[in-house]
Formats: sequence, C-alpha cells, structure tokens
Amino acid sequence: MSNSSAAFDAAFSSLPLVAILRGLKPVEAEAVGQALYDEGFRLIEVPLNSPDPLESIERLARKLPPDAVVGAGTVLLTSAVTQVKDAGGQLIVMPHADVEVIRAAKAAGMWCVPGVATPTEAFAALNAGADALKLFPAELVAPPVMKAMRAVLPATTRLLPVGGITPTTMDGYRRAGANGFGLGSALFAPGMSPQMVAGHARAFVTAWRAGWNT
Repeated sequence: MSNSSAAFDAAFSSLPLVAILRGLKPVEAEAVGQALYDEGFRLIEVPLNSPDPLESIERLARKLPPDAVVGAGTVLLTSAVTQVKDAGGQLIVMPHADVEVIRAAKAAGMWCVPGVATPTEAFAALNAGADALKLFPAELVAPPVMKAMRAVLPATTRLLPVGGITPTTMDGYRRAGANGFGLGSALFAPGMSPQMVAGHARAFVTAWRAGWNT
C-alpha cells in the first residue's frame, strides 16, 4: 500500500465506495479483498468488532496493490489508531465524531472518516481534520436532511451516507449531494463467497456509474 498523501484522493476519485467488511475472518480476507479490487473498489475497511480484525487488515494491506487504501472501521479509541497503523492500515473510519480519535489519526499520518448526524458534529469533525464525513445512520439522515446539511457545509466536504444503502437507494442521496457511500451488509456479510461479494460489488459499481449518466 502507498504512503503517498494523494493515495486517499486517488482511491476516492477512482471509486468513492467504501467496502465495509464487518465480520470478515482473516482466512477470507485476501480472496474477498481481491474480488472487491477486481470490481474497482479501492477503499476497504474491516470494522474492529470483526474476528481478529488487525490480522485481516494486515493480510489485505499485504495482498492488495499499492493503490488500495485499507483500514479499520468502528474505531472508538485513540489507542486503536496505533494498532491499526501497526497492522498496515491507512484509514480510520468511525461511527461517531470523537475529535480526539480524529486528531490521533491525523497525527499518525492516516486518513479519517468520522460518523456524523448533525451539522454540529460535522463542523467539529472537519475542524479536527476529517478527510470526509460518514453520514450515519443514513436511515436517520435521509436525502432531504443531507441536502440541508450540504447547503451549509464547505463545498469541498465529501459526504458518504452509510447504513442500509443498496444499489436502488443510492440515487436519491447522490441527487442530494452525496459524494460516495459506505456499503455494509448489502455488499458483504459473513459466509459470503468471494464470487457472491464480486457480484454485489458489480451491482453497486454499475448503480454508481449509471447515476452520473442520468
């Protein structure tokens, strides 16, 4: 994996969809990661409440090409930031907007995407150095709410709805100003084969790219 400061921007520009591999086992990591990469995914997170998540992150970081950005999700503590970095992770994704965790990630030279659900949380996260904002849960932050937040946030802010996103629900958020998405159980769930994950990934990529042609 690349340590270039532009790696996150390049990965995001290539395909702004973050694969959330909650429940991934280390033995599955390389095959699932490769299947996602082959379908165009460049942003991959393993939530820390998965089985042996640091080992999975290490395997993904070692296996995937340099343009892949691998990291951890559900990062709740500053101490976890160091653990993820030591495993080869470059990305910290959070369900909340704890500014201390954001600052720890940035101090470690990592990218950070904290979870926010209000303008107050969004501005606090940006001021702490967030590279993008995870709108979570998306079921709460519906497209009209996101559109209202988009109107007051800096124009360059990258907004990624997360929670219950499927290929058929992406377009409403995209039209409201979403820059990308975090994809969970509709993309990967424990027990899925790499072939199944690839099929789901393909459907998401198709839906994302089709949205820009309408």
